[in-house]
Amino acid sequence: MITFDGVTKRYPDGTVAVDNLTLEIPDGAFTVFVGPSGCGKTTSMRMINRMTDPTSGTVSVDGRDVAGLNPVTLRLGIGYVIQSGGLMPHQRVIDNVATVPILKGETRRSARRAAYAVLERVGLDPALADRYPAQLSGGQQQRVGVARALAADPPILLMDEPFSAVDPVVREELQTEMLRLQSELRKTIVFVTHDIDEAVKLGDAVAVFGRGGALQQYDRPARLLEHPANDFVAEFIGADRGYRALQFFTSGGLVLQPLSTVTEQQVDDLYLAEQEWRLVVRDDGSPFGWIDAAGVEIHRHGGSHYDSVTAGGSLFSPNGTLRAALDAALSSPSGTGVAVDGSGAVIGGVSAEDVIDALEEQRRASAEDPVD
Repeated sequence: MITFDGVTKRYPDGTVAVDNLTLEIPDGAFTVFVGPSGCGKTTSMRMINRMTDPTSGTVSVDGRDVAGLNPVTLRLGIGYVIQSGGLMPHQRVIDNVATVPILKGETRRSARRAAYAVLERVGLDPALADRYPAQLSGGQQQRVGVARALAADPPILLMDEPFSAVDPVVREELQTEMLRLQSELRKTIVFVTHDIDEAVKLGDAVAVFGRGGALQQYDRPARLLEHPANDFVAEFIGADRGYRALQFFTSGGLVLQPLSTVTEQQVDDLYLAEQEWRLVVRDDGSPFGWIDAAGVEIHRHGGSHYDSVTAGGSLFSPNGTLRAALDAALSSPSGTGVAVDGSGAVIGGVSAEDVIDALEEQRRASAEDPVD
């Protein structure tokens, strides 16, 4: 367990970075520190491994005040991941990953052998092991950074905005990978971000910091979205917090509507009324896009499938979330969100109204059978 007890960090010029912080982070929990720039979230995290020392108060790990621990020994037992991986550019990937085990006394041969397994665990091809960081993409560098932090199997992992320097698609992949790793490893993770969507997606608990380093709310993500503690938290989360909260409701109870589909080869024989849409699928049953009467005419006059078919919007899994289902419906030109199975084949659709009805059902069920 990590404990902050009345922790304050005040700099010589009088600036208060962290103001009387008190909270407990349980073993095996994924805790996210979130807030605007300059709110003390990174400073708070860096106190855990003594990269910053508090002015007053106590930071404890497993009941021991870190102020009384050797900082080098302490840091060797805590994984640390920063933006852009923080890799040593002159060392190959394999040697970057093996760094901490070697510092802890493992032989270079043993550490490198174990590093290959860690690379695979974070989803990297072991063939990348002999490359240098500059030869990797941003996403690959971040995975190497995570692998290096995990290489010595530390019980605690600190992550300082690790995914903020990559593009949105890669960022989502890394977030998903992080959730998968945590489900397997159950580390005690403290993750810093300024992105509330990232915070509620990843965290078992979220600590919202405000200006002046004051903790505003420390709560489960669902409760944070449903019951912000004050106006600052509500404003920071944003006006669309109800939409974000949909990710904590399952799409498993949605009744899928049957969808009329056509193959790309059947488009020329298609006749559609005005405002009518038909889903075009590939030979393997996966969705290609939607077509309406205007698109059919374009196709009949020599237009390609790409000219005549409208992109279908996002897709969702029947075992996913109501947020994904609603996004699929809202992003679809037909107003119908498309559900696909594990192989990517179409299995049905839902409207936004279907999603809202399912939300109301789940809320009623939750009210009738509350769980603490």
